[in-house]
Amino acid sequence: MPTRHRLNRLLLPACIALVLGATVGATPSTGASGTKAGTAEAYDLVIRRGHVIDPKNNIDDLRDVAVKDGKIAKVAAYIDTAATKQVVDAEGNFVTPGLIDLHAHLFNGPEDAYANGKNGVAPDGFTFRAGVTTAVDAGSAGAANFDLFKKNTIDRSKTRVLAFLNIVGKGMAGNPAEQDLSDMKPGPAAEKARQNPDTIVGIKTAHYEGPEWTPVDNSLQAGKDANVPVLVDFGEPRPERPLKTLLTEKLRPGDIYSHAYSGNRGELGEDGKLNPAMQQGRDRGVLYDVGHGGGSFGWRVAVPALKAGFTPDAISTDLHITSMNSGMKDQTNVMSKFLALNMPLKDVIDASTWKPAKAIKRTDLGNLSVGAPADIAVLARQQGTFGYVDSFGFRVDGTQKLTAELTVRAGQVVWDLNGKTAKKWTPDAKPPTGGHEH
Repeated sequence: MPTRHRLNRLLLPACIALVLGATVGATPSTGASGTKAGTAEAYDLVIRRGHVIDPKNNIDDLRDVAVKDGKIAKVAAYIDTAATKQVVDAEGNFVTPGLIDLHAHLFNGPEDAYANGKNGVAPDGFTFRAGVTTAVDAGSAGAANFDLFKKNTIDRSKTRVLAFLNIVGKGMAGNPAEQDLSDMKPGPAAEKARQNPDTIVGIKTAHYEGPEWTPVDNSLQAGKDANVPVLVDFGEPRPERPLKTLLTEKLRPGDIYSHAYSGNRGELGEDGKLNPAMQQGRDRGVLYDVGHGGGSFGWRVAVPALKAGFTPDAISTDLHITSMNSGMKDQTNVMSKFLALNMPLKDVIDASTWKPAKAIKRTDLGNLSVGAPADIAVLARQQGTFGYVDSFGFRVDGTQKLTAELTVRAGQVVWDLNGKTAKKWTPDAKPPTGGHEH
């Protein structure tokens, strides 16, 4: 055999082994549990051949992702699945951290409001199907009714439900409750946040119609006392409360301005350009949340804003019974709107995973680091012509659409659009033993 051929036979397998052994969070010679090279690890789930986008770890490439005991166990160019319980082929799809919806309303109940009311939704029915594994309730509950919200929703949901606590003690109970300045006390809000550090991630002020700064000031005091950010829905525009003052004087670095592309409170100037105060706020460290909702996202603001490079820090839904049945629809639909605005996919994923995780100081979430919770979204990107409607009935056509193929929460498959994890039916197939769910 010629010398060149002998060298090729010796060197080629070694090169292949080096390439396939490249991993994130583990050395090429060991797995996540320290097993020797060549020995297949007994993973619970491996998602193979997907295009992983993990902004925290700067991954934007083909990777396999392994899950064990509800945690991310390994991310690598190749993972041996010989001993894996379940393997999912994600070729042609994007694999991302589980999506984080920073702004939703989930305090469902019998009342006529968002607080324990009919306007909120039970999260599991509307999160997983859009790739969302963590949803943050945006102030539906206040200090007086947070315990009920925790008991009825947070503790009963498979979705990880976190919360911004409303500065109003009764929460979003409608008017006149949300206009009651005497119920906007920073002390009880801060105390409730300190009592629930695993679930309360910030303070919220919303819907105030009066001229006073009291709701904002008291929210900021509660946020300072509890060491959490403040999320602001600026309510009714009032000349006594100009947007510029809020963004350039009141809010602190890390506080969040929601409904950034609504145009309802002066986000767009009369010249059709973005209000300079928006960028001035960003320069100070203020963060910007989409909070699409039923009336808070307009193309007339978003188009010039994105052209000017003003992209969101958090892409969120403002999910409730009205928004989900109108232009908003769900998290992946809102993300697709920003693709239509020429925001790069990696940045869209970042604003739906890692950036919101940092905004709420939950850096354990929104990433695929080894040891992180195994919350994963497998997204398909369709090509075609798709119509996207804003909150005011206007459509912009896009050429891309994201949909959730598979959602994994804490290592368990909770949404499987096209049966990627299901066994193929054959005429001789028998149903599994042990009963079935109704």
